[in-house]
Formats: sequence, structure tokens, C-alpha cells
Amino acid sequence: MSLTLDEARERAGVLTSISYTLDLDLTGLDTFRSQSGVRFRSTTAETFLELKGALEVSLVVNGEAVDAAYDGGRMRLTGLSTEEVNVVEVAATLPYTTDGDGMHTFTDPVDGSRYVSAYLGMDNAPKVFACFDQNDLKASFAVSVTADPGDTVLANGAVVSHDAGRWVFAPTPPIPPALLVVAAGPWHSVRWSAELDSRGSLDFGWHARRSLATELDRDATELRRTTEACYAHYADLIDEPYPFDSYDQVFVPGLNWGAQEMPGCVTYRDELLPRGAITDTQRAIRAVIIAHEMSHMWFGDSMTMTWWEDTWLQESFADYMGYRVAEAGAGFSDLRVEVEVRSKPWGYRSDARRSTHPVAPLADDVPDVDTAATIFDGISYAKGGACLVQLAFWLGDEEFMAGVNRHLTRFRFANATLADFVESLTECSSKDVRGWVEAWLRRPGFDTLTVRRDGDVPVLERVGSRPHAFTVAAYDSALQLVGRKRVELGGEPVRLSEFTGLVVVPNAGGETFAGLRLDPESWESLSGGLSRLEDPLVRAVLWSSVALLVRSRDLSADDFLDLVEAHLPTETRPDIIEGVLSEARTVVIPHRVPASRAAGAVARVAAASAAGLKASPDDDQRALAWVANLAATSAEAEMLRDWLDADKVAGSIALLPTTRWEAVVRLASLGEADARFIAAERDRDGTVEGDLGALRALAARPSTIAKDAAWEAMRAPGVDNRRFGALASGMWIAEQAHLLRPYVDAYLAEAPKLATRGQAFALEVGRAFPRIALDGGQLDALRGALANGVPTILRRSWEDHLDDRE
Repeated sequence: MSLTLDEARERAGVLTSISYTLDLDLTGLDTFRSQSGVRFRSTTAETFLELKGALEVSLVVNGEAVDAAYDGGRMRLTGLSTEEVNVVEVAATLPYTTDGDGMHTFTDPVDGSRYVSAYLGMDNAPKVFACFDQNDLKASFAVSVTADPGDTVLANGAVVSHDAGRWVFAPTPPIPPALLVVAAGPWHSVRWSAELDSRGSLDFGWHARRSLATELDRDATELRRTTEACYAHYADLIDEPYPFDSYDQVFVPGLNWGAQEMPGCVTYRDELLPRGAITDTQRAIRAVIIAHEMSHMWFGDSMTMTWWEDTWLQESFADYMGYRVAEAGAGFSDLRVEVEVRSKPWGYRSDARRSTHPVAPLADDVPDVDTAATIFDGISYAKGGACLVQLAFWLGDEEFMAGVNRHLTRFRFANATLADFVESLTECSSKDVRGWVEAWLRRPGFDTLTVRRDGDVPVLERVGSRPHAFTVAAYDSALQLVGRKRVELGGEPVRLSEFTGLVVVPNAGGETFAGLRLDPESWESLSGGLSRLEDPLVRAVLWSSVALLVRSRDLSADDFLDLVEAHLPTETRPDIIEGVLSEARTVVIPHRVPASRAAGAVARVAAASAAGLKASPDDDQRALAWVANLAATSAEAEMLRDWLDADKVAGSIALLPTTRWEAVVRLASLGEADARFIAAERDRDGTVEGDLGALRALAARPSTIAKDAAWEAMRAPGVDNRRFGALASGMWIAEQAHLLRPYVDAYLAEAPKLATRGQAFALEVGRAFPRIALDGGQLDALRGALANGVPTILRRSWEDHLDDRE
């Protein structure tokens, strides 16, 4: 049963002074033991604890053993004292998971090492221990863990002692149960201490699976430098000192999220520590994620939202600060380019669907935890982050950060709401912050900035209702920059007389969140000379606006691919190359190209990639981007086999392991790689990435036998999250739509059952939606399926997929 807002409010109104002692025994192979001691005060004699999926359970209330009124998800507590501190002890045997929700277990195929980690977050803490699982019932946790004597155990607090597999950690400050973490295994570690702020020396660590020791050592210097630079920059920006007693960061297997902001011990999916070389784009994105998660130590972990309607504020703030601090603090340049080509298109797509919602919904609009899971989306992250960029630009950075600091200080180790944040900003600014919030955060949808001409004078207008502040860039006929100007646009048009006769680009600095409609003169010049623009951020803004025009059907898929072929091969930024090609392959082709023409569209992407590779022989970073996309799209089987045989491209560019598997999967999808060939590649690789790559390749083969096997494997009881995702990725090949028709029907029939395993797996089932063009009959079948009972999380995903194709 999903916790409701009403239940959370009622329980928060009667419980106070909560603390936990938690003892976990992770030495079992199939199950683990969890002993929770919960101390609290209550103004009522009855309440409930959450505990999910326990196989055995015992309950002691204030020293007396009682029969547990346990229904598999909740445990009713009765006879509580309303005068004294209550002490409730729950001992439980619980199963491990393999889907990234709960106590996740993973065995590394490289060396047989076993890793056990508590992946919590929303609605998952009760899969590990009995607790009051809501954000505004923060508590101190004293954690001890028994693990294999050869393991290292990491947790939120600093280690107090460890001996013979027994680890004891310092009690945490008050945090929500969802933010607890435990990670046990034979980690390879890089540790150090540094004095980076007024609090004195702090212990740091980076950790990864033992089989990734080479990769961690390869990147250790950069990871340490990035961590210290971000930490020092936050020390300059934020008045409150770092809130916790240590700072570990660990690359873990099987994590469903990119990373999780667990206080004092951040977890990252270990794909962020890639084998082989790491590209500059990967380095920059990883630095942003490091800065993002570090910001949560203050905004999310110390100051925590009260209920899930304020998800956006924690995630948007971290999104905003991640890019800002990775650039200004850690020195990764031009990161706003990444925002424009990857983040904002996600936000625009999300905001154009029927499922759109205000960035800041009302609490009553998020009535339960399952509904809350659906708003971890492009609005709460990408649009919300863009809104904070606009807010800081509109207020000015000094006033913005003054309000942020007032808020963080006021709610240190406490809970807060949007109203509290607005109050803090209002106290630091003379501007109408509340009016801005109402316009930007309480209303769904986005505005469009338009350019028209009054004679030769560009005139800016707004289609929508929000105030906008942004930069306009003006160019001559050769697309050389002539000038830039800050503009504030409301309901009245703004004439740009100083830019008479010039090409103009509104929002040239990406300061606001809005679509663009250029005047015909500017569009003609820019569409013909996009690659000649010197500023990569302006190029990124324009590519983002082009993607939005394709979604609204104001630009055809063919016109988009024309721009790709004309301008992308000479693009100098790998992040723009990767972002635009990802848009082409994962959005434009499956959503806007009929199945009968999919092969031709994929061939055009491959042709652009081949041209780009040819144009960048002396730029390894650009070449790596082109090679990865060419490996995934080329129909030249002989070329791909030559790459695999040489493990290189053009005699000098080494194939990254991920790119090698892209080539194998592509060969399989073309019918040029059989099961024996794929098995040989898997054996050559020998890692979990190789296992997953082989699953993708086997599923990609263009035969009913292969598709049947893949579909049965996806439906297998207990299939883990990574295997399920790999099979789905290989299953749906754009050029195989004719073969896949019966599997679309099977997916629509079976997915609702698969989505009942838990929130994270339900999200995975939604992501497994057929990534091919659907015909009218298939769209009708989807509408029919939605008319029946579909679980909340899957329903949101399916409605989004339907909107993307309509």
C-alpha cells in the first residue's frame, strides 16, 4: 500500500523525537537479518511502522513481546505510551533484491565477488528495516553491520570500529529513513583527508568494485580534484558548513538512478566509471553529477522537503548547482551547452505532454507515494533547473544566493516547503518573488519567444504569460556576431532598433525556458549557416529549438535530418554531436518517421556520422563520438567486422568497450552476427557489461526465434533490472517494425503485470515501451490498454509514449 499524504500528515502530527538503532546482518546468501530499535514520543496510543516483504518478523513494544499485526507492508503499533518515550524493537528476515529497490545483491562475473548494498530512496527503506518512512519524520540513525570479514562496509556515518566483519558507524544527524545507505563488498578504495573549509580536516573516499580497480586508479586524480574543487566552491557559496562527518562516494552495481545523494556516502551507478578510455563529454557529465549530488548535502539532506510535491525544489536546485559548480568550481567549461542539447529537450518534451504539471504542484496534487514517483521527470529536473537559472538571472546572483543561504540556515536538519523558500528569497529581494513563482512554478506549459519584422527592425513578442529575461545575439549576413543585449520581455513587444537588418537569436545564453519562433529572414540565414556560428551555446540553443519544432510538427523529420547532414559533420563540440544524434535516433526516428521509412532515416544518420568521422581525423574526441554513432547505425557489415577484428577504427582510434558492443548489436540486428559470434564476444569481454551486451545482441537478431527468446527472458520471474533493460534495448529495432508487431501486442498485454514488482521496476517496464514507429492500429491498442487498469507509474509512462507519437 502506497503511503498517502493524509496518512503522512496525521502521523507527523503525533510523533516526535525519533531515533533508530539499526543492526543488519548481511552474511546470509538468500536473506538478511534486520533489527530495528525505534525510540519516539507519541500523542496517540496507535500508529504504524512500514516493513515490506518480511519473511519472518517479531515485535517488542516497550519491553513486551507482542504478536505483530503485520500485513506484509505495515505493522500496526498499539498500546503506546503518550507520556514516556516509546521503544519498539522489530527483528525481521528479509529477501535480497536484484532490481535496485532495497537490499540489492550482485555477483561480479569477473572474479565472483559479491556486493550487497541498500538502495533506498522513495518507498524503499521498509524493504530494509522497519521505520516511519516519510521525509518529515527525520531521525538519527546508529547503524551497525555484520558482513563477510573480507568486505569493506560503507554507510552514512564515519566508522567508529570494525573487527572480524562487524562494523559500527557514528550516529547520523537527523535524516529521513529514505536517505540511509549501506554498501558492503570487497571495494577498491582511494581515501584521503583534506582541510577545505573552516570545519577542519574531513575524510574523503572514492570506491568501486574490485574488478574496476584499474579504472578507479586511472581516474582517481581527477575524481579527487573534482571533489575537492566542488567542495571548496560550495564552502564559498553556502554559509552553512558541510553537515556530515565524512564524505564517501562509491560506484555501485545495479543502481536505478544516475546517482543517489545519501548523506555522507553518495552512490553512483558504476557505468560512470567506464572501462577503456573515458571521453571528455563523459568526464564533464560525471563532474556535473558529482556537483549535483554534493549540493544535496545541504539542499535535500540537511534541509529536506516536507512532502513530495517539492521534489522539484531539491532536484532542480541540484540540477542548477551541478552545472554551475562543475563549471565555476571544477573548471569544466561551457557546460550550458550540455543543458541545451540534452536537458532542456527532455524538459520541453515533458512539458508538452498531457502529463505535464506545474514545476511546483500543490501537495494535494500528489496524494500518495506512487503518484510522487511519476514526478521525478523532465519537469522536476530539466525545466525546474532552467527555471532556477531564469530566477537567478532575473533576481541577480547576489540576491538569489542570499535567499538560498537564509533558507538553508533557517531549516538546517529540518523540513521546509516552497512557501518557506519563497519567504527566504523575498526577505532578500525587493522584487515580486511571489508573483514570479506564481507565473513560473504554479502553471504548466512553456512560452514561446517569437521574432517578427517591422520593416527591417526585429520585434520580440511572447506567446504565453511569463516574464522573461534573456540575452539576444545579433549577427550580420555572414553570421558574424555584431552585438548582444539583455532583454526583459513581458506582455508588450520589444523593438530591437539597434539590430535593424540583422539576424537575431533570442535566449542566446540559454537563460530562459521557452520555445523559439524566428522570423523568416533569421531562420533562412541560421538554417543555412548553423555550423558557422562561433558560439557553441548559441548553436546548442538552436539545435534544441529545432528539436522542439519537430515535436510540434512545424518541422518535418526529413527537414531535421537535412540539417543534421548539412551541419553536424563540421560541428566541433562532441557534446553537441552526441546530443543531436541521440535526438535523431531515440526521438525523431521512432516518433516521426513511418516504419516503412525507418531504414532510410537510420541510413541518413549513419551517412552524417561517416562524414563527420572523415572530417575529424585529428580530433580524437569528435572521432569517438562519430564512431559510437556509426557503430550503432551503419549497414556496412564488412566495415563493422573490420573494426572488431582490429579493435580500432582507421588504424588509430581504439574501440571503447561500449562502442564495440554497439557494433556487435548492430551486426546482430542486420542478421550478420549469430549466437556463436555473440557468445565469443561475451567470452572475450568477461564482465557484466559483456553479459548485458550479449543479451542486447541476441535480442536484436531479426528472427521470430530470437524475439521469442528475448520476450520470454524479459518475463522471467525475478529478472534483474539491468538484464531486463538490456533485453528491451535489443528487442526494439526501428528497422524491424514489421517483425515486431506481435510483440507490441504482447508487451501491452503483459506489462501491467510486470510493473507490480515495485516502483523502480515499473519505471523500467515503462522505459521498455516499443522504440519503433507504431501504426494507427497499434496506437488504438495502446489507447485501449490505457482504458483498462494500468498501475500508476506505468500509466504515466504509456500516456507519455502515446503523446510523443500523436
